[in-house]
Amino acid sequence: MRILNIGSLNIDYVYAVDHFVRPGETLASLNFSVFAGGKGFNQSVALARAGAAASHAGKVGKDGAWLVARLEQEGVDASAIATAEAATGHAIIQVVPSGENAIVLHGGANQSVSASDIARALAQHKAGDYLLVQNEISSVADAIRGGAKRGMKVVFNPAPISPAIRGYPLDLVDLFILNETEAEGLTGKTALDDIRAEMRRRFPKAMTVLTLGGRGAVCFDAGALYQQPAFAVNAVDTTAAGDTFTGYFLAGLM
Repeated sequence: MRILNIGSLNIDYVYAVDHFVRPGETLASLNFSVFAGGKGFNQSVALARAGAAASHAGKVGKDGAWLVARLEQEGVDASAIATAEAATGHAIIQVVPSGENAIVLHGGANQSVSASDIARALAQHKAGDYLLVQNEISSVADAIRGGAKRGMKVVFNPAPISPAIRGYPLDLVDLFILNETEAEGLTGKTALDDIRAEMRRRFPKAMTVLTLGGRGAVCFDAGALYQQPAFAVNAVDTTAAGDTFTGYFLAGLM
């Protein structure tokens, strides 16, 4: 059993500054770092580290070859990643001493993923395999529809939440992985019982996993509700925590 992740690949440019740059201001940074990122990239790394047989499909620009190499080093099959004329998706991140950040995100090559790109990636997988999709690339609806048509188990993490999601064929999704913000965006509800009722009403055949931060997580479908308290840890950095959860949960489920 394999999992195909059709997802984003980003380069994160992080600048440490003593305050956020103001209009008309030129500000010298205190430090500069470059990181691999994107929800798709993060989730593929987590899947591989959790022991899943993971493949990644998506697009990078010529400046993103090192992201592909990094996935391969992690044990992810990156053969379905194509190179686009556009620059690799990237984020410009200002971080002030308090830890707050301000981010400018450019979709870049992530927004050039086409229906034909998706069809080529799906052709390497069969019924019973898993398909994972987030909301940081183009042609998400084609991915969901194509995976379901092949008999794959479709997993959707609607992050970042956007109005476009309302037009996706969500009735074809087998498993939703949501945080509280995404759950509210999808259902219009904030209380757990209300979210559960709305998800069951709209998607009666799907399973939902809802992460609740310090309150742990819940998993429910039409017949049962499972609750898992959070483990107390000394958090070092919460960046990509949700992506890591997604990868490890799916690897365990598979």
